[in-house]
Amino acid sequence: MPDPDPESDASEVAVIVREAGLEDVDRLAPLFDGYRQFYRQSADLEGARGFLAERLGAGESRVFLAETEDGWPLGFVQLFPSFSSVSMRRLWILNDLFVAPDARRSGVASALMDRARQLAIETGAKGLILETESHNAPAKRLYEDLGWALDGTDHYELLV
Repeated sequence: MPDPDPESDASEVAVIVREAGLEDVDRLAPLFDGYRQFYRQSADLEGARGFLAERLGAGESRVFLAETEDGWPLGFVQLFPSFSSVSMRRLWILNDLFVAPDARRSGVASALMDRARQLAIETGAKGLILETESHNAPAKRLYEDLGWALDGTDHYELLV
């Protein structure tokens, strides 16, 4: 689920977005844990570290980290690869987007979303998909401002 409270029109700060690797797990984990807590999960910093290390170590996701010029982590986006059978092309699932509360409304989420779009272009993907909670108005506004559109499908889930 993407960012709980992205920015829209606030002043922007200098943000560096780069691909994260295993060496960044300790810096990413507090952000990832904060993201999970927004979605009503219990704090679990060790679990967050383990999950990220497994995904990055196995090459199962791509994570981009936004940080200040001096390396302070501001937010991240995590994407999982998938495929569109109909178009026979790669598709990226933008699964997680989070900006630290004190960095919101400063251009961080837009920079992360732009980098995700760039990944789709670089890999020749059909595009990106995401979902967010229906009441997440700030996130929905950001996505629409960046050119995202509802796809008209109904999503179902089967939890096991």
